[in-house]
Amino acid sequence: MECISVFDMLKIGVGPSSSHTLGPWRAAERWIKELKDKNRFHKVEKVTVDLYGSLSLTGKGHATDLAVLLGLTGADPERIPVDTIDIIISSIKNTNTLMFNNERPIAFDINTDIKFNRNFLPFHANGMSFSALINGRNYKSTYYSIGGGFVVQEERKISKANKIIFYCTFPYPISYGDELIKFCHQLNLPISGVVLENEKSIRDIEIIDFELQRIWDTMLECMYVGCHTEGTLPGGLNVRRRAFDMHKNLIGDFTYESPQEWLKTIRKTEVKFRQILKWVSCFALAVNEVNASLGRVVTAPTNGSAGVIPAVLMYYLVIENHDADFEEIKKFLLVAGEIGSIFKKGATISAAMGGCQAEIGVSSAMAAGALCELLGGTPEQVLVAAEIAMEHHLGLTCDPIGGLVQIPCIERNSMGAIKAINAAELALETDPNNVKVPLDKVVNTMWETAKDMNTKYKETSEGGLAVGVHLSDC
Repeated sequence: MECISVFDMLKIGVGPSSSHTLGPWRAAERWIKELKDKNRFHKVEKVTVDLYGSLSLTGKGHATDLAVLLGLTGADPERIPVDTIDIIISSIKNTNTLMFNNERPIAFDINTDIKFNRNFLPFHANGMSFSALINGRNYKSTYYSIGGGFVVQEERKISKANKIIFYCTFPYPISYGDELIKFCHQLNLPISGVVLENEKSIRDIEIIDFELQRIWDTMLECMYVGCHTEGTLPGGLNVRRRAFDMHKNLIGDFTYESPQEWLKTIRKTEVKFRQILKWVSCFALAVNEVNASLGRVVTAPTNGSAGVIPAVLMYYLVIENHDADFEEIKKFLLVAGEIGSIFKKGATISAAMGGCQAEIGVSSAMAAGALCELLGGTPEQVLVAAEIAMEHHLGLTCDPIGGLVQIPCIERNSMGAIKAINAAELALETDPNNVKVPLDKVVNTMWETAKDMNTKYKETSEGGLAVGVHLSDC
């Protein structure tokens, strides 16, 4: 059984894509470790990288080549100052030299040593190979970025469903919604309580609280930055940032000095229905505008869908419960992480495998379930909320214009957030005994839909809006 922590589902990293940016970045780091473990690192004379399938087709728009370079330099996506990224990349381009793991210089030409191959490798749409030349011989390792920043190696044992097999050490192992409900009843705990018991089996509670606080702080900072940054997004589509103007109209003349003060200030603003819709949309847009400009976000469960969960959690904090503190934030993130893991185990969180239903759909389900618990929903109602949110994202395609995580990706986060709130409210008014479609059925349906979906709608930019709207039109 696959054992997935909340910290696997919610990762701090750099945009614009978890599968196409963070994953390849982490793969490069893992390859360096592999070289060191085999005592080959200091013997490497030359490095080349091959990107395959979706990583190749939309790699430029997703900054896959830049992510690989940053990984090869040993930079940490969680902590690298994002304003230094352009400096590092420019240095490599101008000098044709890579500071390998920040330890030793080797010759590297970004134009020839990173190769984009349109063909797909058999295991997963997001394949990449790293090659090291040592004494005239090439040593090659292949990795796959399987969504949400998760990376696996070709040699790992796989099942027929192309999923990695792990041994789960959690005391309450969960693959299905039914199993989660069983443990809730057995332990007489809400979903957040069951998830916390599993997390406590692998790390101290102090570490859990510290890391969850760090995740929320990153989300809040991301929303804050997005709402206070104007201009045009990079990439060539000339997409104007909208969160800045939207926020300016909503916040009015209030003043504040920090993200924390900002949160408290928003509680003082007008909260009619239209304003609530705009605030939620503004939060989501802000996150994904930061993501689109290689900013720091929390993968939730992917970078392309990183705006949904913070937007819905912020909605709860500034609209629903002004007295909420870290305990509510903690419960929200624990529930969201567990629901995301159920989708990852039973289906996919990779748009290259399942279209945007695997990203926005899953993030909306995660947020809906988490909000439902905070609003007083039973464990059964929490799963109803997650099911409703996903049910109305089934079949959603991934068709980014120009391979950029901008159109329609940024707006889809606001739509996913609004659907999540609606799903939670519907679930609270629902008797779970009357539900016809349980969560486990919708997870399975999503996976079947993913397998049936045409490849051109799976993050290849070969169908849908990606071909219907040309770069010249923008």
